[in-house]
Amino acid sequence: MPVAIITGASKGLGRALAEALAARGWDLVLDARDAGVLKETADAVAEHGTRVAALPGDVTDAGHRAGLVTAARELGGVDLLVSNASALGAEPLVRLGELPLAGLRRALEVNVVAALGLVQEALPLLRESAAGAVVTVSSDAGAEAYETWGGYGASKAALDQLAAVLGVEEPELRVWAVDPGDMATELYAAAVPDDDDPRPAPESVVPAFLRLLDERPASGRYGAPALVEGR
Repeated sequence: MPVAIITGASKGLGRALAEALAARGWDLVLDARDAGVLKETADAVAEHGTRVAALPGDVTDAGHRAGLVTAARELGGVDLLVSNASALGAEPLVRLGELPLAGLRRALEVNVVAALGLVQEALPLLRESAAGAVVTVSSDAGAEAYETWGGYGASKAALDQLAAVLGVEEPELRVWAVDPGDMATELYAAAVPDDDDPRPAPESVVPAFLRLLDERPASGRYGAPALVEGR
């Protein structure tokens, strides 16, 4: 069975994607910081009959990243790496003039540096896969100028560039940066707690990720809503 590593997998989009891949027979290595919630997710995902390794920890920890790849190797390799773990930099979000620099550093460390570090750790196994792929979860805040989203958006713009260059440097792999669009997640609620407008559930954008895996288009940046609509 193919093997995927998914970071930030205990809730929201990460969990929804884990459930969908498990239903397709994928074995999974799941990461999140909250050990209790991660165990609940892993137990639920394992009901599909696939093997699930759940490793709580912080993706900024090099030892934790190595542990994720080791767990995947024990399951058979790495066919898919999903960098979904994210940090906002401030909760709730604030204007750049008020953004704590420590918060910006945290967002860059989680969203960019750790994502690249995990790719570097997994790259030998990804290259061995017959269909190796990397997915980085992007955001429209990385491409548009939204008030208070500057720090988080800057980190996602940097992640997009890393994904674009990785796609050029590793032509045998597929490297997709995916903007999932608006979703009802705890991350968004923490970013803008006063915004109670209805938003789509993370499960609604999972078909976009599955389409990428099924059709394997060229490496690049994709919007989940367009993929779901068949464009």
